[in-house]
Amino acid sequence: MRLPCTLLSLFGLLLLFGCTPDKPKGNTATDARPPTHRGTIGVSLLTLENPFFKVIGENIKAEAAKQGYETTVVSADRNAAKQANQIKDFIVSKVSAIVLSPCEARAVVPVIQEANAAGIPVFTVDISCDEPNVTIVCQIATDNEGGGRDAGKAMIEALGETGGKVAIIHFQQAESCRARVKGFKEVIDAHNSTARGKIEIVQVLDGGGLKAEGQAAAQDAIQSHGDLRGIFAINDPSALGARVAVEQAKKTDQIKIIGFDGQPEGKQAIKEGKIYADPIQFPDKMGIEIARAIVKHSKGEDVPTKMLFPTRLYRKADADADPELK
Repeated sequence: MRLPCTLLSLFGLLLLFGCTPDKPKGNTATDARPPTHRGTIGVSLLTLENPFFKVIGENIKAEAAKQGYETTVVSADRNAAKQANQIKDFIVSKVSAIVLSPCEARAVVPVIQEANAAGIPVFTVDISCDEPNVTIVCQIATDNEGGGRDAGKAMIEALGETGGKVAIIHFQQAESCRARVKGFKEVIDAHNSTARGKIEIVQVLDGGGLKAEGQAAAQDAIQSHGDLRGIFAINDPSALGARVAVEQAKKTDQIKIIGFDGQPEGKQAIKEGKIYADPIQFPDKMGIEIARAIVKHSKGEDVPTKMLFPTRLYRKADADADPELK
Protein backbone atom coordinates (compact mmCIF):
# COMPACT_ATOMS: atom_id res chain seq x y z
CA MET A 1 0.00 0.00 0.00
CA ARG A 2 1.37 3.40 -0.98
CA LEU A 3 1.33 6.18 1.62
CA PRO A 4 0.20 9.65 0.65
CA CYS A 5 3.04 12.08 -0.05
CA THR A 6 2.13 14.22 2.94
CA LEU A 7 2.52 11.24 5.31
CA LEU A 8 5.85 10.30 3.73
CA SER A 9 7.10 13.85 4.20
CA LEU A 10 5.95 13.86 7.83
CA PHE A 11 7.64 10.51 8.48
CA GLY A 12 10.88 11.82 7.03
CA LEU A 13 10.78 14.88 9.24
CA LEU A 14 10.23 12.70 12.32
CA LEU A 15 13.25 10.61 11.39
CA LEU A 16 15.33 13.69 10.83
CA PHE A 17 14.37 15.64 13.94
CA GLY A 18 12.69 13.25 16.36
CA CYS A 19 15.06 10.33 16.24
CA THR A 20 18.42 12.07 16.10
CA PRO A 21 20.11 11.87 19.52
CA ASP A 22 20.83 15.16 21.31
CA LYS A 23 24.42 16.31 21.06
CA PRO A 24 26.18 16.68 24.42
CA LYS A 25 26.44 20.22 25.72
CA GLY A 26 30.19 20.49 25.62
CA ASN A 27 33.08 18.26 24.77
CA THR A 28 33.09 15.75 27.62
CA ALA A 29 36.39 14.27 26.53
CA THR A 30 38.00 17.70 26.65
CA ASP A 31 36.27 18.61 29.93
CA ALA A 32 37.60 15.48 31.63
CA ARG A 33 41.13 15.96 30.33
CA PRO A 34 43.63 16.95 33.06
CA PRO A 35 45.48 20.28 32.72
CA THR A 36 48.50 20.32 30.41
CA HIS A 37 51.72 19.65 32.34
CA ARG A 38 53.33 23.04 32.89
CA GLY A 39 56.35 22.06 34.93
CA THR A 40 57.48 21.17 38.42
CA ILE A 41 57.60 23.29 41.56
CA GLY A 42 60.36 22.46 44.05
CA VAL A 43 59.43 23.08 47.69
CA SER A 44 61.90 22.90 50.60
CA LEU A 45 60.22 23.43 53.97
CA LEU A 46 61.83 23.95 57.37
CA THR A 47 60.61 20.60 58.71
CA LEU A 48 57.81 18.21 57.89
CA GLU A 49 57.96 16.95 61.48
CA ASN A 50 55.81 19.98 62.33
CA PRO A 51 52.23 19.48 61.03
CA PHE A 52 52.06 23.20 60.21
CA PHE A 53 54.52 22.78 57.35
CA LYS A 54 52.83 19.60 56.17
CA VAL A 55 49.62 21.57 55.67
CA ILE A 56 51.50 24.21 53.68
CA GLY A 57 53.09 21.56 51.45
CA GLU A 58 49.85 19.67 50.87
CA ASN A 59 48.00 22.83 49.86
CA ILE A 60 50.75 24.00 47.50
CA LYS A 61 50.63 20.60 45.82
CA ALA A 62 46.82 20.50 45.55
CA GLU A 63 46.44 24.06 44.24
CA ALA A 64 49.34 23.78 41.79
CA ALA A 65 47.92 20.52 40.38
CA LYS A 66 44.79 22.41 39.33
CA GLN A 67 47.01 24.46 37.02
CA GLY A 68 48.97 21.53 35.64
CA TYR A 69 52.05 21.70 37.88
CA GLU A 70 53.66 18.79 39.68
CA THR A 71 55.14 19.58 43.09
CA THR A 72 58.09 18.03 44.89
CA VAL A 73 57.98 18.75 48.63
CA VAL A 74 61.03 17.96 50.77
CA SER A 75 61.92 18.55 54.41
CA ALA A 76 65.09 20.47 55.24
CA ASP A 77 64.92 19.10 58.79
CA ARG A 78 66.03 22.50 60.17
CA ASN A 79 69.44 21.94 58.52
CA ALA A 80 70.64 24.88 56.41
CA ALA A 81 73.29 22.82 54.58
CA LYS A 82 70.73 20.14 53.69
CA GLN A 83 68.34 22.81 52.43
CA ALA A 84 71.06 24.36 50.27
CA ASN A 85 71.67 20.97 48.63
CA GLN A 86 67.93 20.52 48.04
CA ILE A 87 67.77 23.87 46.27
CA LYS A 88 70.80 22.97 44.15
CA ASP A 89 69.01 19.76 43.13
CA PHE A 90 65.98 21.81 42.10
CA ILE A 91 68.19 24.06 39.98
CA VAL A 92 69.84 21.07 38.25
CA SER A 93 66.36 19.61 37.61
CA LYS A 94 65.31 22.94 36.02
CA VAL A 95 62.15 23.29 38.06
CA SER A 96 59.69 26.02 37.08
CA ALA A 97 59.79 27.68 40.52
CA ILE A 98 61.31 27.19 43.96
CA VAL A 99 59.48 27.69 47.27
CA LEU A 100 61.32 27.60 50.56
CA SER A 101 60.93 28.38 54.22
CA PRO A 102 64.58 29.11 55.03
CA CYS A 103 66.23 27.28 57.90
CA GLU A 104 68.60 30.21 58.19
CA ALA A 105 68.22 33.13 55.79
CA ARG A 106 71.89 34.05 55.42
CA ALA A 107 72.95 30.48 54.80
CA VAL A 108 70.74 30.09 51.72
CA VAL A 109 71.75 33.36 50.05
CA PRO A 110 74.35 31.74 47.72
CA VAL A 111 71.95 29.08 46.42
CA ILE A 112 69.14 31.60 45.97
CA GLN A 113 71.59 33.64 43.91
CA GLU A 114 72.28 30.49 41.83
CA ALA A 115 68.55 30.09 41.23
CA ASN A 116 68.26 33.77 40.30
CA ALA A 117 71.14 33.38 37.80
CA ALA A 118 69.43 30.31 36.31
CA GLY A 119 66.23 32.31 35.79
CA ILE A 120 64.21 30.21 38.26
CA PRO A 121 61.79 32.36 40.31
CA VAL A 122 62.11 31.94 44.08
CA PHE A 123 59.25 32.35 46.56
CA THR A 124 59.35 32.13 50.36
CA VAL A 125 56.57 30.90 52.63
CA ASP A 126 56.18 31.42 56.40
CA ILE A 127 59.86 32.34 56.93
CA SER A 128 61.31 35.20 54.93
CA CYS A 129 64.72 35.85 53.44
CA ASP A 130 65.26 39.59 53.66
CA GLU A 131 68.96 39.43 52.93
CA PRO A 132 70.49 41.79 50.31
CA ASN A 133 71.53 40.73 46.80
CA VAL A 134 68.85 38.07 46.33
CA THR A 135 65.60 38.28 44.39
CA ILE A 136 62.49 36.84 46.04
CA VAL A 137 59.39 37.17 43.87
CA CYS A 138 56.91 36.97 46.75
CA GLN A 139 56.91 36.26 50.48
CA ILE A 140 53.69 34.81 51.89
CA ALA A 141 53.46 34.43 55.63
CA THR A 142 51.65 35.17 58.84
CA ASP A 143 51.97 38.65 60.30
CA ASN A 144 54.25 37.16 62.92
CA GLU A 145 54.98 40.40 64.74
CA GLY A 146 51.24 41.06 65.00
CA GLY A 147 50.77 37.48 66.20
CA GLY A 148 53.40 38.06 68.88
CA ARG A 149 51.45 41.10 70.02
CA ASP A 150 48.33 38.91 70.25
CA ALA A 151 50.32 36.45 72.36
CA GLY A 152 51.38 39.29 74.66
CA LYS A 153 47.75 40.35 75.10
CA ALA A 154 46.81 36.77 75.93
CA MET A 155 49.59 36.54 78.54
CA ILE A 156 48.42 39.77 80.21
CA GLU A 157 44.89 38.40 80.25
CA ALA A 158 45.98 35.01 81.64
CA LEU A 159 48.09 36.42 84.48
CA GLY A 160 45.62 39.10 85.51
CA GLU A 161 46.38 42.07 87.71
CA THR A 162 49.15 40.39 89.69
CA GLY A 163 51.46 39.80 86.71
CA GLY A 164 54.52 37.71 87.48
CA LYS A 165 57.56 36.04 85.98
CA VAL A 166 57.45 34.71 82.42
CA ALA A 167 59.78 32.58 80.30
CA ILE A 168 59.94 32.47 76.50
CA ILE A 169 60.63 29.25 74.62
CA HIS A 170 62.18 30.53 71.40
CA PHE A 171 63.46 29.21 68.07
CA GLN A 172 65.92 31.99 67.35
CA GLN A 173 67.10 30.45 64.08
CA ALA A 174 63.83 31.40 62.33
CA GLU A 175 63.06 34.99 61.35
CA SER A 176 59.33 34.33 61.88
CA CYS A 177 59.92 33.37 65.51
CA ARG A 178 62.16 36.37 66.12
CA ALA A 179 59.28 38.55 64.88
CA ARG A 180 56.84 36.80 67.25
CA VAL A 181 59.07 37.39 70.26
CA LYS A 182 59.59 41.02 69.23
CA GLY A 183 55.83 41.61 69.08
CA PHE A 184 55.32 39.82 72.40
CA LYS A 185 57.96 41.92 74.17
CA GLU A 186 56.52 45.17 72.75
CA VAL A 187 53.12 44.47 74.30
CA ILE A 188 54.60 43.37 77.63
CA ASP A 189 56.78 46.51 77.79
CA ALA A 190 53.78 48.73 77.04
CA HIS A 191 51.75 46.94 79.73
CA ASN A 192 54.53 47.35 82.30
CA SER A 193 54.70 51.11 81.72
CA THR A 194 51.29 51.58 83.35
CA ALA A 195 50.31 48.36 85.17
CA ARG A 196 50.78 47.78 88.87
CA GLY A 197 51.34 44.06 88.44
CA LYS A 198 54.42 43.94 86.21
CA ILE A 199 55.21 41.01 83.92
CA GLU A 200 58.91 40.19 84.07
CA ILE A 201 60.51 38.17 81.28
CA VAL A 202 63.09 36.28 83.32
CA GLN A 203 64.45 33.79 80.79
CA VAL A 204 64.55 33.15 77.03
CA LEU A 205 65.40 29.56 76.14
CA ASP A 206 65.72 27.88 72.76
CA GLY A 207 63.30 24.99 72.29
CA GLY A 208 64.09 24.20 68.66
CA GLY A 209 60.44 24.46 67.68
CA LEU A 210 59.93 20.85 68.78
CA LYS A 211 57.99 19.16 71.57
CA ALA A 212 60.84 17.32 73.31
CA GLU A 213 63.17 20.30 73.20
CA GLY A 214 60.37 22.59 74.33
CA GLN A 215 59.77 20.32 77.30
CA ALA A 216 63.45 20.40 78.25
CA ALA A 217 63.54 24.20 77.95
CA ALA A 218 60.45 24.56 80.14
CA GLN A 219 61.96 22.23 82.75
CA ASP A 220 65.04 24.47 82.91
CA ALA A 221 62.87 27.58 83.34
CA ILE A 222 60.76 25.98 86.09
CA GLN A 223 63.84 24.79 87.97
CA SER A 224 65.49 28.22 87.71
CA HIS A 225 62.36 30.13 88.74
CA GLY A 226 60.15 28.34 91.22
CA ASP A 227 57.65 31.19 91.15
CA LEU A 228 57.32 31.23 87.35
CA ARG A 229 53.77 32.16 86.32
CA GLY A 230 53.78 32.07 82.53
CA ILE A 231 55.41 30.56 79.44
CA PHE A 232 55.17 31.92 75.90
CA ALA A 233 56.11 29.22 73.39
CA ILE A 234 56.66 30.26 69.77
CA ASN A 235 54.69 27.31 68.33
CA ASP A 236 52.33 24.53 69.36
CA PRO A 237 54.90 21.71 69.58
CA SER A 238 56.96 23.86 72.00
CA ALA A 239 53.82 24.74 73.98
CA LEU A 240 52.76 21.10 74.22
CA GLY A 241 56.24 20.15 75.41
CA ALA A 242 56.07 22.94 78.00
CA ARG A 243 52.76 21.57 79.22
CA VAL A 244 54.35 18.18 79.90
CA ALA A 245 57.05 19.90 81.98
CA VAL A 246 54.46 21.92 83.92
CA GLU A 247 52.46 18.76 84.68
CA GLN A 248 55.57 16.92 85.83
CA ALA A 249 56.41 19.82 88.14
CA LYS A 250 52.81 19.77 89.46
CA LYS A 251 52.39 23.46 88.68
CA THR A 252 49.39 23.40 86.36
CA ASP A 253 47.48 25.88 88.53
CA GLN A 254 50.45 28.24 88.79
CA ILE A 255 51.82 28.44 85.24
CA LYS A 256 49.82 29.61 82.21
CA ILE A 257 51.00 28.70 78.72
CA ILE A 258 50.49 30.74 75.56
CA GLY A 259 51.27 28.90 72.33
CA PHE A 260 51.23 29.89 68.68
CA ASP A 261 49.89 28.19 65.52
CA GLY A 262 46.45 26.71 66.08
CA GLN A 263 47.30 23.16 65.05
CA PRO A 264 44.60 20.57 65.88
CA GLU A 265 46.59 19.20 68.83
CA GLY A 266 47.17 22.72 70.13
CA LYS A 267 43.50 23.62 69.79
CA GLN A 268 42.52 20.42 71.62
CA ALA A 269 44.90 21.35 74.45
CA ILE A 270 43.22 24.76 74.68
CA LYS A 271 39.83 23.08 74.93
CA GLU A 272 41.12 20.87 77.73
CA GLY A 273 42.58 23.88 79.58
CA LYS A 274 46.18 22.77 79.09
CA ILE A 275 47.13 25.83 77.03
CA TYR A 276 45.50 29.19 77.73
CA ALA A 277 45.38 30.56 74.17
CA ASP A 278 46.99 30.59 70.72
CA PRO A 279 47.31 33.25 68.08
CA ILE A 280 46.29 30.94 65.22
CA GLN A 281 47.77 30.87 61.74
CA PHE A 282 46.27 29.74 58.44
CA PRO A 283 48.82 27.47 56.72
CA ASP A 284 46.23 26.19 54.24
CA LYS A 285 45.68 29.71 52.89
CA MET A 286 49.42 30.29 52.75
CA GLY A 287 49.96 27.18 50.63
CA ILE A 288 47.13 28.06 48.27
CA GLU A 289 48.25 31.65 47.80
CA ILE A 290 51.89 30.77 47.14
CA ALA A 291 50.78 28.36 44.40
CA ARG A 292 48.51 31.02 42.89
CA ALA A 293 51.34 33.54 42.99
CA ILE A 294 53.57 31.13 41.05
CA VAL A 295 50.90 30.68 38.37
CA LYS A 296 50.33 34.44 38.07
CA HIS A 297 54.04 35.13 37.80
CA SER A 298 54.42 32.48 35.09
CA LYS A 299 51.78 34.32 33.04
CA GLY A 300 53.57 37.65 33.41
CA GLU A 301 50.98 39.04 35.84
CA ASP A 302 51.91 41.31 38.73
CA VAL A 303 52.46 39.58 42.08
CA PRO A 304 52.79 41.43 45.41
CA THR A 305 56.26 41.21 46.93
CA LYS A 306 54.75 40.40 50.33
CA MET A 307 51.42 39.02 51.51
CA LEU A 308 50.80 38.72 55.28
CA PHE A 309 47.88 37.00 56.98
CA PRO A 310 46.85 38.33 60.42
CA THR A 311 46.50 35.88 63.29
CA ARG A 312 43.34 35.38 65.35
CA LEU A 313 43.47 34.83 69.11
CA TYR A 314 41.92 31.48 69.93
CA ARG A 315 40.82 30.82 73.51
CA LYS A 316 38.90 28.07 75.33
CA ALA A 317 35.52 29.55 74.35
CA ASP A 318 36.56 29.25 70.69
CA ALA A 319 37.71 25.66 71.23
CA ASP A 320 34.46 24.72 72.99
CA ALA A 321 32.52 25.97 69.95
CA ASP A 322 34.88 24.37 67.41
CA PRO A 323 33.06 21.53 65.58
CA GLU A 324 36.36 19.96 64.49
CA LEU A 325 37.38 19.16 68.07
CA LYS A 326 36.33 16.25 70.26
